[in-house]
Amino acid sequence: MVRLIARVFGAGIETADMLVNEIFSRHWRDRKAVARYAGLTGSPDESGSRRRERGLARAGNVRVRCGMIQLAWRFVRFQKTSAWPNGSRREPPTDAPAHARLVALARKLLIALWRLVTRGEVPQGIVLRPAS
Repeated sequence: MVRLIARVFGAGIETADMLVNEIFSRHWRDRKAVARYAGLTGSPDESGSRRRERGLARAGNVRVRCGMIQLAWRFVRFQKTSAWPNGSRREPPTDAPAHARLVALARKLLIALWRLVTRGEVPQGIVLRPAS
């Protein structure tokens, strides 16, 4: 799993090892559970008929959350030709703050990596290094 994740441009051996040890070595029910564990989901604020998001939930694994946000920065830097950083229907609008777009990319990237290691699906738009 570590070698497979390390093949993604922007991810190194240390990041891949941290992800495998902290999150991918466990069995997860679905993609939402993976994102919740990492703390890359929103924190709802509901009172009566009023519903809004308060921002990033502080619950979750701090090491995974910080590592994924750093990986998202590197992903934007090293995979400029990918369609991921620019357009996605699940990504916040372009007028959203940069950190909100980065967290959305980190969440999407984490779920894509989870699918890569569990199902073997190479996500469209992610460039992998050749196997050595």
